[in-house]
Amino acid sequence: MQEVKDIEQPIDELYERRTFIIDKGQEPLRIDKWLQIRTEGSTRNKIQQAIDNGFVTVNNQKIKSNYKVKPLDEILVLSYLNPEYSELKIENIPLNIVYEDEDVLVINKPSNMVVHPGVGNHTGTLLNGVAYHLLQQNPSLNEEELPRFGLVHRIDKNTTGLIVLAKNGMAAAHLAKQFFNHTVKRNYVALVWGNLEANEGTINTHIARHKQYRKMFDAYPDGEIGKNAITHYKVIERMNYVTLVSCQLETGRTHQIRVHMKFIGHTLFNDWEYGGDKILKGTIFTKYKQFVDNCFAICPRCALHAKTLGFIHPTTQKEMFFEAELPEDMKNVISKWRGYVGNKQLD
Repeated sequence: MQEVKDIEQPIDELYERRTFIIDKGQEPLRIDKWLQIRTEGSTRNKIQQAIDNGFVTVNNQKIKSNYKVKPLDEILVLSYLNPEYSELKIENIPLNIVYEDEDVLVINKPSNMVVHPGVGNHTGTLLNGVAYHLLQQNPSLNEEELPRFGLVHRIDKNTTGLIVLAKNGMAAAHLAKQFFNHTVKRNYVALVWGNLEANEGTINTHIARHKQYRKMFDAYPDGEIGKNAITHYKVIERMNYVTLVSCQLETGRTHQIRVHMKFIGHTLFNDWEYGGDKILKGTIFTKYKQFVDNCFAICPRCALHAKTLGFIHPTTQKEMFFEAELPEDMKNVISKWRGYVGNKQLD
């Protein structure tokens, strides 16, 4: 029986990476047939599409479907993890497109928009709007493949800011590998409760679902469960009771910044899922409570914004860098806190 080394690692929980090492006794065999035999639920056609789009490499080289595997070949497969999509509804939804070419689409996502369809969120999602946008450009596109090739990472429903989508399989494979290798540059701005002790630091824990509340996630510093998550943070501005911080993601786990900031005792402002919609720092005076309630009304969501995004373009190989200014709700709530504590606005 052939021995195969099979390693699975998630890429932002949208793709998994599988590596096969071919046994020394393997006779030459077409790679599409070899993978079909060893990949449950796959078809020859889907495997060939994956190969054509760069989702399968041998010894770090792109190959064709008729390539014949040899002993000790290392086969890398990026396979899509379907995040329980419901049927994709093609909807004419306005999109704030920051950049677009034949390969990639960079969008500044507003608050209160889910990225992809799922249970309870069938309409109004970013992918629904992207599907409509792409089909307007090219009516011959295969609708079933749009969500598969489009999404390479996600941001939360109430997080605003930059997200990149692929417009073809080649671009999806290229971007997915960059996310896996942690070379994509992502910087977020967050308003958090409390005054951080250090001006900068790194949070390194595992993240997994909360043991009691299954819709939440939690940090596990001993790494006993979950996936490794690393966040680098720097203080931008201190406002006594809240702090404006910059967070750079080294990994991209679900709710990572929200979980990590809560873990170090600085929950994101108005993050109701993690307790940030309560007064976690400040006085007991009625006027202060009224002030905070007014701030919650100004920014009625988790105060988190994906400000910058940098990656290598799949075709040109040039470094691309994008920046989206803070949305009005975060600008206004920051300004209100500055006024409350008497801070001068920083340049």
